[in-house]
Amino acid sequence: MNQNKPVSTLVFDVNETLLDITTLEPLFDRLFGDPAVLREWFAQLILYSQTMTLSGLYTRFGKLAGGTLKMIGSIHDVDITDDDISELAERIGTMPAHEDAVPALTLPRDAGFRLVTLTNSASAASPTPLERAGLGGFFEHSFSVESVGKFKPAPETYHLVADALKAETSELCLVACHLWDTIGAQAAGWHGALVTRPHNALLPAEEVPVPDLVAPDLTELADQIVRRWKST
Repeated sequence: MNQNKPVSTLVFDVNETLLDITTLEPLFDRLFGDPAVLREWFAQLILYSQTMTLSGLYTRFGKLAGGTLKMIGSIHDVDITDDDISELAERIGTMPAHEDAVPALTLPRDAGFRLVTLTNSASAASPTPLERAGLGGFFEHSFSVESVGKFKPAPETYHLVADALKAETSELCLVACHLWDTIGAQAAGWHGALVTRPHNALLPAEEVPVPDLVAPDLTELADQIVRRWKST
């Protein structure tokens, strides 16, 4: 088998990469008087999703998101009600697409790349968050870590996609705004493309994989992808 085929499939992360999580800020502003607490919550959500996987445990990402909000409430001495948890779930399910998402998806699709998604979130009934955001039609398949019961960046999550698509790892490139995600993909033999949205950056440390491509917005990143690996 040829392990050095050029990239033909782009695997997009969803939350924050394609969908704008800053639309959750009004909830955090109402609860904590500071919309920036969103970032504290999100960092803890990722930390504990990875902790669950490293510990051999699993619960749905949505359940973990609600529990993490309650935990942050305890830290800040704020009572979190069931209605608050419901509002969080509603806002997560209706996040809009980033302004650069449609042009960034159109360019590689029209160039012949296969487009799929891989998310920590559980499978959702239609319409999905991507469909609500107007992006669902770009993707031939949406993968969830739910089927392997391990959160990214566990190797099994990336193997899930490769196996389902019957693709060699060199043909796959993860597109994400989280370096921990591209690190996991590259460790699994994929390529990595990083969009440095606010609050996300490279980690200059020894042995930390550097993404193949880096750009400050998704449209520029898509342009780099097409120029480097345009399908023929």
